[in-house]
Amino acid sequence: MSTTVTIKSSKRSGKPCIRNLRITVYDILAMLAEGMSYDEILEDFPKLTKEDILAALAYAADREHKTLSAKLSA
Repeated sequence: MSTTVTIKSSKRSGKPCIRNLRITVYDILAMLAEGMSYDEILEDFPKLTKEDILAALAYAADREHKTLSAKLSA
């Protein structure tokens, strides 16, 4: 797992967050799904970087791959 994505039970109920911020991977994915551009997200959340957005996408892709692999091997 990327060091950009952190999981702490004390932060956002243990959901995967970006660099210990209170912004979750889900938050970023939802903004992208709503059609926000990277620049719009970065403008709304100045503590984020483009690399944070890419890390969220990579984390989600890896998690989806692991879920699919587990279902296929069952």
